[in-house]
Amino acid sequence: MRLLLDTHVFLWYITNNSKLSRSAFDAIRDKSNQAFLSVVSVWEALVKYQVGKLLLPSPANEYLNERRIAHRIADLPLDAQAVTHLLSLPLRHRDPFDRMLICQALQHELTIVTGDEQFRHYPVAVLPAGA
Repeated sequence: MRLLLDTHVFLWYITNNSKLSRSAFDAIRDKSNQAFLSVVSVWEALVKYQVGKLLLPSPANEYLNERRIAHRIADLPLDAQAVTHLLSLPLRHRDPFDRMLICQALQHELTIVTGDEQFRHYPVAVLPAGA
């Protein structure tokens, strides 16, 4: 399975947070699956860090990259082809970060690992992540 981690799921995973369901944790850790972290999630985390909504043990840019690499999570850039999927998405969910993740999941045929129920309203595969 090819997994796209929602921002909060990545943070839960790298900090071993009990909010992450066991099934999601195991799927991310399973070496037969490939997990991705979007540049969109990095952007979202950096914004939250900058405004004080996300506390991390070291500078965000270093910490997030180090944790991504340490946990064998691949980097997923944002490309123009993925962005064009915006035109086909209903406006049920207005969070621009989430909408970009949905676009990337559509473009790259990825399953989104998320605790956000709103993702179920879109034509993407979802692996629930909440405990």
